[in-house]
Amino acid sequence: MMAIDNNELILALDALEKEKGIKKEYMMEQIETALITAYKNNYKDSENVKVVVDRKTGETHIYAVKEVVTKLENPILQISKADVVKINKNLKVGDTVDIEINPRNFGRIAAQTAKQVIIQKLREAERDMIFGEFNERKGEIVSGIVQKADTGVVILDLGKLEGIMPAREQIPTEKYKVNDKVKAYVLDVVKGAKGAPQVIISRSAGDFVKKLFEFEIPEIYEGLIEVKSVSRDPGNRCKVAVSAQNENIDPVGSCVGQKGVRIQNIINELSGEKIDVIEWNEDPSIFISSALLPAKVMAVDINEEEKSARVIVPDDQLSLAIGKSGQNARLAARLTGWKIDIKSETQFREMLSKMQEEAEDEEENLEEENNEE
Repeated sequence: MMAIDNNELILALDALEKEKGIKKEYMMEQIETALITAYKNNYKDSENVKVVVDRKTGETHIYAVKEVVTKLENPILQISKADVVKINKNLKVGDTVDIEINPRNFGRIAAQTAKQVIIQKLREAERDMIFGEFNERKGEIVSGIVQKADTGVVILDLGKLEGIMPAREQIPTEKYKVNDKVKAYVLDVVKGAKGAPQVIISRSAGDFVKKLFEFEIPEIYEGLIEVKSVSRDPGNRCKVAVSAQNENIDPVGSCVGQKGVRIQNIINELSGEKIDVIEWNEDPSIFISSALLPAKVMAVDINEEEKSARVIVPDDQLSLAIGKSGQNARLAARLTGWKIDIKSETQFREMLSKMQEEAEDEEENLEEENNEE
């Protein structure tokens, strides 16, 4: 029988259960498993051993587990029927018996092992608590101080944890410097290779803009206005579709604010990224027309089956509707969820004329075939 600072062990486990929620029985089992490993590592013995820590006193008992046999062939793992009668006359051949042993210096090893297990499990519990805390904050905005920004990945100090912002989640036009204070959106919380929680954050996500709108516009926070969709070209341009359940509320005006104050705060946070606020409409023709602002739209032809739309714009509005490198059309398509084909008025008339000519040619061919017959 060996003591491993019994009172301290029991007090430590009671405190862990009370303060950290780590069950005492679970810790006892972990310590017992660790003590078996420690015994085998230190004594290089091939014995089959079992360790039991007394749940009330903290005393540690170590046993050699042996099989009862008729003829003894391996004294380390077996005990003869004749010898086991002295311990327990009811045991039969094939049963196992626990024989308590007292290896030299094992008390010191046991104390060190128990301490290591407690420290390890305490760290794991703290990691789990922090993981749970930040896991509940997925979809929220956090603020942190830039710790590292020279390897493509930006690391933010979030207090209890580091926030990791991969290159794809950064705004391309921004440069981050150590000690900068930065806001970001919590995309995910994962466990790293060693079990430590990692917070994956983003400034390029559309949901980051959506959350900024919630912060800056009380009507959105209160549920009077809803952000229906967001499409972004991070650092350059963003389109946000909003709607209000109450027809007396102007969703676009509420978001922009008097003299543009509300939207300007969001633009500043996004380092000058332009934002188009558009009123959502259940009629796809109206919604698509609005999504292509600032271009003016003449007509929208909807194909429900293919979820595509042909949009006709005045000749002088074509480049504006498409945008630089197709940006305006691309963002409008993402915002609405529709494929958008933009044609100028002249292009559309030419297309109609060509279709008409083809139809006339086909009609003539049919007449010729009929005449030949």
